[in-house]
Amino acid sequence: MKKINVDVAVIGGGTAGLGAYRAAKAHSDSVVMIEGGQYGTTCARVGCMPSKLLIAAAESAHQIEKAPGFGVYPQGETKISGPEVMARVKSERDRFVGFVLEGVDEIPAKDKITGFASFIDDHTLAIDDHTLVHAKRIVIATGSRPAYPNVWNELGDRLIVNDDLFEWNDLPKSVAVFGPGVIGLELGQALHRLGVEVKMFGLGGQVGPLTDPEVMSYANQTFQQEFYLDADVKVESMQKIEGQDKVEIIFLNHSGERETFVVDYVLAATGRRPNIDNLSIDKTSIELDQVGVPVADNFTMQTSVKHIFIAGDASNQVPLLHEAADQARIAGDNAGRFPDIRAGLRRSAISAVFSDPQIAMVGETHKQLTERLGNCGCFTTGTVSFENQGRSRVMLRNKGILNVYGEQGTGRFLGAEMIGPNAEHLAHLLAWAHQNKMTISEMLDMPFYHPVIEEGVRTALRDLNAKLHLGPEMIKHCLDCGPGC
Repeated sequence: MKKINVDVAVIGGGTAGLGAYRAAKAHSDSVVMIEGGQYGTTCARVGCMPSKLLIAAAESAHQIEKAPGFGVYPQGETKISGPEVMARVKSERDRFVGFVLEGVDEIPAKDKITGFASFIDDHTLAIDDHTLVHAKRIVIATGSRPAYPNVWNELGDRLIVNDDLFEWNDLPKSVAVFGPGVIGLELGQALHRLGVEVKMFGLGGQVGPLTDPEVMSYANQTFQQEFYLDADVKVESMQKIEGQDKVEIIFLNHSGERETFVVDYVLAATGRRPNIDNLSIDKTSIELDQVGVPVADNFTMQTSVKHIFIAGDASNQVPLLHEAADQARIAGDNAGRFPDIRAGLRRSAISAVFSDPQIAMVGETHKQLTERLGNCGCFTTGTVSFENQGRSRVMLRNKGILNVYGEQGTGRFLGAEMIGPNAEHLAHLLAWAHQNKMTISEMLDMPFYHPVIEEGVRTALRDLNAKLHLGPEMIKHCLDCGPGC
């Protein structure tokens, strides 16, 4: 078996692995990246980019469906070509993957080791059965994979995860989506709008990543108006039909009646699991949390073993690409400069679901604020409905609600949860304000054009400022607002 010694070994070649490798190389030329699967990142291959391509096709079809609301009537029946939809999704997906691979190709061959790594001890990794790597420092950046109950494997090839969906050559007739979270909502709604019969099931009533009961209730009702959604379903049985490429699901519907749904596929969108279970972590001294993931400092990405760092989805902190990239820079930089460890920049939290209406969250969530501040009345909520908001009504996109949270006494902006039009853009404005530790009054001093959806943000902020007793009471028609603000 080949033996090599390096300063830094990075396990994983995805977003976090590539970022950590580049950051570590700024400090040492003795850095290797170990990858056992395909390069190309989860985002580019099976995550954010191909899903947005599918959503874009669905939005196009939906706009045609909405046109009569403006007095515009498309001629003839709208035809959706499944093969053409999927061909574009895969073609553009491959372009995005290609951009990543171009970057990988620029990495010297001597720095890339092909194979799956497992720990021998705190400093040594075995790469399959061909290489032993002794590293002074190690970065774990192994990503994550879809997780679902093992019993579902009995469905065979009728069970799919998002990875499988993007290999389709055509759209099926029917799909049952389990998990109304980020992936389930995005893909399930897109498939529905592309003519696929969809029913979406969940447990416990959770819809999306939301924690604010008011916003979640609005989201639940809104999506139920478009497609079948039961966020707390009781499934009596789910089994593959013998001799057919079908799955039979028997469940209790909203009326409490037993209903049968026969589908082509079951899409498991029930969460993701960090890829750390095959690393032989037990052979190290790393402290693990209650679910077996290495405990790491949020600002340095350092584990309990000082020379081992972790980044990206493997850390089980915030499974989003921009977070993985930030964590990668921090972990790689500290692995490269060790023992001169430095805290990295951690940005304000921001997340988005590209459903329609979109869902977004910024800063501290309602749940986090409630847990941190309890029932002391230390924070309050300002709100706005987009149902009568001018610009939203103009575009027939007037569905949604925005709740913003502010701190009593200081008037500081703490966070927001929302469902509504252009939520991805509203969230960025609010995240910038949160990161700059702005007060509600300071945010209200910023310019607002008319007529724009952002005026809804101003309405929510004014409502919050009044409730914080830092501004005037809300009035129905303010003098400096245009109609429909």
